[in-house]
This record gives sequence, C-alpha cells and structure tokens, in this order.
Amino acid sequence: MIVRIMTEGQFELDGDALDALNKIDNEIVQAVAANDEPRFAALMRQMHDLVVQRGRRVPVDVFVESDLILPPSDATMDEVREMFAGEGIIPG
Repeated sequence: MIVRIMTEGQFELDGDALDALNKIDNEIVQAVAANDEPRFAALMRQMHDLVVQRGRRVPVDVFVESDLILPPSDATMDEVREMFAGEGIIPG
C-alpha cells in the first residue's frame, strides 16, 4: 500500500506495518474523543515514525496514486478531526 504523509512524500508499506498503523489510528480516535492533546500529539509522532521507519520511500520522480493520505506529524487535533472518516484517519 502507498501511504502519503502530507508535506513529506510517499512510502510503500507492507501488511504488518499497516496493521500497526491501524492500531495507532484507533488510539488517535480515542485520544481525540477524550480531548487528550498530549496523547494525541505523541500518537501522531508515533504514526509518522512508523511510516518513515518501516516504509520504503517512493522516489519523487515515480508517480503512483496514494492509497492513504496522512496528515503531517505536527497536525493539530482540530485539523485531524476534519480528516476523520467516522472511525479514524484510516478508513475501514
């Protein structure tokens, strides 16, 4: 799956990394519901780090459609609320 982090580029992730990403996304939903900004910020950094560390960067000269677009790690809780598809940043 191709994941784009807004302002940083695209990364190709395998299934195990996607499962881990989904778990973080579920925790982000809980942090937003609880209005827990410190937890939210930590989870956003964790999500970013997972994609960057476990993903394979797609070269900038290769054009592929992103399957998933994530906000930058410094996105605010209000910005991320606008991106939620009901259950989280990651649909499904």
